Order: sequence, then C-alpha cells, then structure tokens
Amino acid sequence: MAVVGAGWAGLAAAVELAGHADVTVYEAGREPGGRARCSGRGDDRFDNGQHILLGAYAECLRLMRTVGADPDRLLLRRPLQWRREGGLSLDCPRLPAPLHLAAGLLAARGLGWRDKWLLARALGRLRRDGYRLAADRSVEAWLEEQGQSRRLRDDFWRPMVLSALNTPPERASMRVLAAALRDSLGARREASDLLLPAAGLSALFPEPAWRWLEGKGADLRAGCRARTITSTADRPQVDDERYDAVICAAAPYHAAELLDDPALRAALAAYRYWPIATVYLRFGVSPRLPAPMLGVSGGGMDWLFDREALAGESGLVAAVLSAPAELPGAEELVARALADARRLAPHLPAPAHSRVIVEKRATFASEVGLERPGARTARRGIYLAGDWAHPDYPATLEGAARSGVAAAAAALQDLGIEP
Repeated sequence: MAVVGAGWAGLAAAVELAGHADVTVYEAGREPGGRARCSGRGDDRFDNGQHILLGAYAECLRLMRTVGADPDRLLLRRPLQWRREGGLSLDCPRLPAPLHLAAGLLAARGLGWRDKWLLARALGRLRRDGYRLAADRSVEAWLEEQGQSRRLRDDFWRPMVLSALNTPPERASMRVLAAALRDSLGARREASDLLLPAAGLSALFPEPAWRWLEGKGADLRAGCRARTITSTADRPQVDDERYDAVICAAAPYHAAELLDDPALRAALAAYRYWPIATVYLRFGVSPRLPAPMLGVSGGGMDWLFDREALAGESGLVAAVLSAPAELPGAEELVARALADARRLAPHLPAPAHSRVIVEKRATFASEVGLERPGARTARRGIYLAGDWAHPDYPATLEGAARSGVAAAAAALQDLGIEP
C-alpha cells in the first residue's frame, strides 16, 4: 500500500497500516511532519508554527505512544487556563467536569458577574443540546443569539475561535466549533487539559513515526514528489507503480492536482484558506513570562509562548497571529510581538535575533456549509486523509490523526484484512 504525504495524517495512516501490509510513503519534503514540524538546520531550527494539543486528542496521544514518543515527557500538561494580560484570567481546578469550569469561572479575573453568567449560560445551553445545532450558522451569529457581550467576544470567544478554527468568528462554523467543545469542555475534566509541546514539533510524532516505520520495513521516500494518483482496471497506482491501495494525504490543493477526479476537484475548489504568522524573538536574557502560554488583551498578536520555560530554548519567545484580515509585513509583525512581550515582561531588551514564519495557506477555513469528503473516493482503492477530510473537526493535529486512522481502516476493510 502507498501513502502520499508524510504529514500527521499520512504518518497516522502509515503507522496503522504497518504490520498489516507492505507500506511505501511518498513525501515531497526532506523531512516528515507537513505543516507541524521543525524547519531549518543545525542550531537554526524552529517549529513552523505553535500547536496546542488537548487532553481530548486521544488518537494523537495513542499514536505517539505506539511509535515510542512519550506524551508525559514531551508535553507539558496543565489544567485548562486562559491568561490574557489586561483581560480575562481563568484557571480551572482539578475537579470533575463540569465543576472544574464552573469553579474556574467563579474565580476568574477580568470579567464582571454578568459576563460570567452570560458565558456560563451559553456553554450550559450547548451542553444541554448535546453540542449539536439544528442548523449551522456562523459563530458570530450564534454569539449574538446568546447575548454575549463585546468584552466576552473580544477577550474569550474571538481568541478561542481563532486558535481552534483559524477562521474569524464572522465566517467560522458554529457546528465545527461545537464539535471541538464537545470533546474538550463537554467530556471528562482531563479532556480539557492543555498539552503544550515541551520539545520541537518533529520530536512529538513525525521523527519517531518515521524511525518506527523504517524499523517495520516501510519504504520511506523523502524528497520524492508524487505526480499522479490514478485508478486502473485492477489496482490504483502512484505515477507508474501499482499498489493494492493508495491513501492521498496531501493538502487539499495538492490532492486536487494529484487525483483525476472531477467531482472531488469541484468540491475542493470550495475550500478557502487562512494564514498563520509566527514570530520568534531571541533575547539575551531569560523571558520569564508570567505563564508558558498567554495573550495580551488588545495586543497585536494572539498568543505568546515562553519557549525557554516550555522546551528549554534559551531566551526564546514565540508569538502567533491567526487568520488576520490583512497580513502585516515582517517588520510590523516583529514590532507587534515585541510590544506584547514587553507588556508581559517589561525587563526585556531589544531582541538579539528575530525570525518570521508565515504559512499563507496554514489551514483550510472552517466555514459555514463547507462540505468535506470522506475517506473513500469514487475511485476504487484510492482514499483520502488530512484534517480537511475529517467530517466535523477543525484543522487540528487530532483531526489529521483521526482522518489518517479512518483512511487506513477503510483501506484494510475493503481489502478484507483484519486490523
């Protein structure tokens, strides 16, 4: 069997297939990991973005353990926190759900009692409705229906929606957001825990999975770009090589080019994309931010991460801006990140070094009414994997992992192979 693409979805599919079939993995880049990996060389290596995992990410955690990556060592687990300098500050205690959220809201700083009640009421209604909506609508429209104040929208809902969906609330699907809240706030208390990477993204899953697959005898082809995936009378093929099954785990715009499937191409043409900008600031002193991850209310960036506290990267702060309506230039991004960092840590001098990483098509837009394909395609023996192919999750590592597992399960089932 072949897997085209070695991002988190493709690697998840390959790991699930290994042991049941001979596996070949095509990856256009030099390293696995897709848009969630380290880039650069030697001492000049940076994550190409900041990714937050949640306790609800069961497939990510299971797959990490499968390939020998210990989540307890590689991820810093914290009970749900929401820290925004000059705004909402919420810390949920280790109580059973939903008491942990209720207690956190009661003790939250930066919100008046009316806003606390409005937020608790909106979340309570979602829970009572089973996190299901009779009809999809934008998050902004739903917030209007729930009477959420401007302060709640600006200091809680907007940063949360941008982090979870990388889509502005005015266009984001409330149905997709509800699915994410269902598996985090609507599940066990541990499901809402923040899991912050305490190592580079490649170390979490891509590199261990690549080594594990190599140990299983997989044919790993880094730096090998597939040109076409076609379906013949008997078996599918990648370029000129035939396989029993092929899982296309490329980005949607690449999948449209790889596959000769007019209906799928038409569906993927409806996808829109939003950027994410990450600014790295290297200081000659320890950042000593008040928390490993926090934001600045009314600031220029969405979230800041103390990489020294998280991963021991001396003097390093990362700042993230998700789905901006207009993407600022590099100089402005650095200025924004530095201004936010100094609001949190006034002792910080000018950075010794800065770096800006912009993913212009970082994620697909989780918009209202977006129809997503499933794992199976109209072409016999060809399957899809990727966060964009998961039925109801936003563009997250867990969505990618779940889609890869689903594609592998479909391929094995159709071939009559017991997993």
